[in-house]
Amino acid sequence: MKEKKAILALEDGEIFAGTSFGYQRDAGGEVVFNTSMCGYQEILTDPSYKGQMVAMTYPLIGNYGINESDLESEKPQVEAFIIRELSACVSNYRSTGSLSDYLTGHKIPGIQGIDTRRLTKHLRDHGVKLGILSSTELDPKKLVQRAKALPPMEGLDLVKDVTCKTPYDFKEELEEGFAWPKDIAREAHDGKPLVICFDSGIKRNILRKLNQRGFSLRIVPATTSAKEVMTYKPAGVFLSNGPGDPAAVTYLINTARELIGKIPIFGICLGHQILSIALGAKTYKLKFGHHGGNHPVIDLKTKAVEITAQNHGFAVDPDSVDKSMIEITHLNLNDKTVEGYRHKKLPLFAVQYHPEASPGPHDPDYLFERFRKMVVEGVW
Repeated sequence: MKEKKAILALEDGEIFAGTSFGYQRDAGGEVVFNTSMCGYQEILTDPSYKGQMVAMTYPLIGNYGINESDLESEKPQVEAFIIRELSACVSNYRSTGSLSDYLTGHKIPGIQGIDTRRLTKHLRDHGVKLGILSSTELDPKKLVQRAKALPPMEGLDLVKDVTCKTPYDFKEELEEGFAWPKDIAREAHDGKPLVICFDSGIKRNILRKLNQRGFSLRIVPATTSAKEVMTYKPAGVFLSNGPGDPAAVTYLINTARELIGKIPIFGICLGHQILSIALGAKTYKLKFGHHGGNHPVIDLKTKAVEITAQNHGFAVDPDSVDKSMIEITHLNLNDKTVEGYRHKKLPLFAVQYHPEASPGPHDPDYLFERFRKMVVEGVW
């Protein structure tokens, strides 16, 4: 089959020509790069990428195919997928299909054959850009104008597009052979301690890890009120990752503010940002965000350095944090952004990175045990 030409056009006039794969349709969104060497399936299905087109810096993608076990949500969430080269063959005993067929089936367009190194350096130097990917319109000037007309990420509430519609219980366990670490693996169970998880675009492996630590989980829409949450009589609350501008998710910020002090709370990624705003801090847009599995973070108490997986475009302003009430516990060693904090008096802590390792290193896995101790033993 003859390859079909495709163009990625950025709002600032940069043009990248390649060939189409996956579903052939136009797509638009914020273009970001991810530095992970593997885990493209988890990246594709991470709801935090809603509204974004993801470029992989690793040059060969698709070599181990797709399987149902590694999905982080029910479908791909990215607007489009940008790679250097699509693998011509698939070799993996767990694979049930190819990457291109998977994207085609879910109507997600992709482009390959572009200089992803040049794209990454451009985004790093000039910041993330809005872009249009097209295999039907090949006039660069028209595509650039369309990219300029896209709404910026600042001010966008994308949580409403990815949150669940109704509450549900999650009892799925970590797949045998992948339940790390082995010595604390537990079966998911009914009964206490019950944790209410706000779904702002929650990843399945976060839920599997919470089950592994012995929690019973009920997942609720991000619009659920604090009053309704308390009717469940939970032992703890979890605020999940998710897409868009945290400051735009005012309903969840207000709910979090009402719950603070009433119940132990743990937040990851967007949850980290939501809680910070609820505590009086501010967030801001990063130049090109943190997306990948190799970000060094230091624990300011132990001085241990963790290699972490991250996926976010906003950060907490450290100057806006009330230091009399909040202790900053973790910092990014690359740019000194806030990566974690705890409340000095109330059972509450949060981290900006992803301890569930999907994909990514296992260094921060201890945070799930810290949450268990906070809920069960009152220690955090």
